[in-house]
Amino acid sequence: MIEEAIQNISPVDHAWLERAAERQAQLTKPPGSLGALEEVANRLAAIRRSLRPEVFRQRVYVVAADHGVAAEGVSAYPREVTAQMVRNFLRGGAAINVLARDCGIEVKVVDAGVDADFGEAPGLIQAKIARGTANFTRGPAMTREQAERSVAIGVELARAAAADGVEMIGVGEMGIGNTTSASALTAALTGLAPEAVTGYGTGIDEAGWRRKVSTVERALDVNKPDCNDSLDLLAKVGGAEIGVMMGLVIGAAAERIPVVADGFISTSASALACLLCQNARDYIFIAHRSQEAGHGALIEFIGRRPLLDLQMRLGEGTGAALAMRLIGSAARLLGEMATFAEAGVSDRDS
Repeated sequence: MIEEAIQNISPVDHAWLERAAERQAQLTKPPGSLGALEEVANRLAAIRRSLRPEVFRQRVYVVAADHGVAAEGVSAYPREVTAQMVRNFLRGGAAINVLARDCGIEVKVVDAGVDADFGEAPGLIQAKIARGTANFTRGPAMTREQAERSVAIGVELARAAAADGVEMIGVGEMGIGNTTSASALTAALTGLAPEAVTGYGTGIDEAGWRRKVSTVERALDVNKPDCNDSLDLLAKVGGAEIGVMMGLVIGAAAERIPVVADGFISTSASALACLLCQNARDYIFIAHRSQEAGHGALIEFIGRRPLLDLQMRLGEGTGAALAMRLIGSAARLLGEMATFAEAGVSDRDS
């Protein structure tokens, strides 16, 4: 399934980018006056292969999983908070629920590996790989088979979204300890020192940060992940939710659906997707620049400019929801604004 999806991902057609730019030049505004919104709209046009791209049916996947590395004291919150927050998502009481309601976005919660059982619940997708990963300071977080399965689940979710008529996907997450995993992935992907890409996550103190940096260093030393093999990286120092988000990116790109990465952890998943298939980057929008130390390095690795900078570091897909509204506005501007000819307005060359 993963290989089939990769084979279906082609780079966006530059002819569509040029056609969108030509339409932008005809709209009733000074050239380039909408700034980055024009770039966003032009890429949407190329992704959707339409000068009136519709991205108004939107869905955010909040993917949750536990991490064995939480036992190393790398988070300010106990491991149980992962399951507690999943229940909060399902009740509609979390920040992502509020923003999604405000922005008209559907939320799906995915249990990729939480150490708890939730039963049947509206909006919950049960896709548990394991009841949390292993502590990767002592060996791999997952088997390669588990890593592949997590990615395949994400690909299948994207396919299902396409069948449902979803036109834009956002990826967010929940998992105590997952900024440590994302930091390890970032260090391995970029070659930067762990202390340069490890942040304060849920708000740990200085001693906690030093312990977290040491944990990342030990994980990389023990596992020696192959920085050229995204599945090896995922298996050794990743997490089930990161794998599912990685698969969502691959699957969305295969379906020509724009996908919006939220913050640090979802961007680490997007970077793994780009390592697996370089063409996937054409379909990725980075929602915002997180306060997490390693996020900038991942953004540079992918090569996409973040749309917002609001000093956020919550996760859950909150930044993605805000950016998705912005992206939808960019699409409407390209598709619905009158041209100079249609409006009977003289352009500057008249």
